[in-house]
Amino acid sequence: MAWNRDDMARRAAAEVQPGTAVNLGIGIPTLVANHLAADAGVMLHSENGLLGMGPFPYEGDEDPQLINAGKQTVTVVDGGSTFDSTLSFAMIRGGHVDLAILGAMQVAQNGDLANWMVPGGLVTGMGGAMDLVSGAKRVIAVSTFRSKGGTPKLVASCDLPLTGVGCVQRVITDVGVFDPTGDGFAIVELAPGVTRADLGDDVPFVD
Repeated sequence: MAWNRDDMARRAAAEVQPGTAVNLGIGIPTLVANHLAADAGVMLHSENGLLGMGPFPYEGDEDPQLINAGKQTVTVVDGGSTFDSTLSFAMIRGGHVDLAILGAMQVAQNGDLANWMVPGGLVTGMGGAMDLVSGAKRVIAVSTFRSKGGTPKLVASCDLPLTGVGCVQRVITDVGVFDPTGDGFAIVELAPGVTRADLGDDVPFVD
């Protein structure tokens, strides 16, 4: 059985080291906050100006002034702080974010990432992704293994507009965990019940 969205977020949370500053992208990555131990000392960073982001609030406890970069209401852990986006991006560009967990449309075998637009689609801009993939010390992409149309998201080279070059160290999908090696993708772990044959032969893997 493939992992669901929550399973993928739980697996991504296992990559987070205690005492680190972590930025979570929009979509599945936001769910990672729900799987981090409260005593791990992890400080979640949001590029709109928040360090110390906690899990989503319970219904009725929302504070409309506390939001993440996706405009979802969030909570703040003890010791958290807020500031303007200029300082927030200075943290990113200064290399003070230890890990960025982002969504992906495509990841190439050399670690290139495309996650911000499909040509012809309506977008308002790249957001903070370009800064995050170049400024964070480690980048993990979280996405389904295939698009809704069935095409693989792990590819030899991206044909969508790039967010960053050679920036992704690990990809967590609904069928398993994979590392880009430059020559293909190494299989780190497969979801329970998933076999190598289930992955198909249209993704470049290395032994």
